[in-house]
Amino acid sequence: MSKICSNDCIFVVETYRILIMNIILIVVGKTDEEWLSKGIEEYKTRIGRFIRFDIQVIPDLKKTRNINTEVQKTLEGERILKLLRPSDEVVLLDEKGAGMSSSDMASWLEKRLTQSAKRLVFIIGGPYGFSPEIYGRASEKLSLSRMTFSHQMVRLIFTEQLYRAFSIINNLPYHHD
Repeated sequence: MSKICSNDCIFVVETYRILIMNIILIVVGKTDEEWLSKGIEEYKTRIGRFIRFDIQVIPDLKKTRNINTEVQKTLEGERILKLLRPSDEVVLLDEKGAGMSSSDMASWLEKRLTQSAKRLVFIIGGPYGFSPEIYGRASEKLSLSRMTFSHQMVRLIFTEQLYRAFSIINNLPYHHD
């Protein structure tokens, strides 16, 4: 609210669109390493200061030695699809996705926050990637690096980058160009 005063005070109320969005991160399998879990939880808490953020874990498949990778991706894909809503905007974290800087990601995210989707869903696949059905459901693919990281490590890197994007959007001193 801004205040303009002369003899009489006039109050000008600025209205902003209130964003009611959730960001969901879907991952395949629990995080194995405690140090990764601690880092992910730290950034999850920090992100929660800006927006509702949740991590949903698809349980690991059992007895995968006897099935090929395509069947494994299909089974994981079926589990992921059960968590999605028709109105979700789905973004895959994929090594073949579009790369961007942290500042570019903040701009990209800021645009998504003003769109109508109630849920922005990021998905990190299992060790063999995604099924064709999941690729078909996604509106975009993002890459965190041209390098390859374990699907466990990507969880920490992504949550840190998501927090960094919110710090850039909110002009916090966390990120330095």
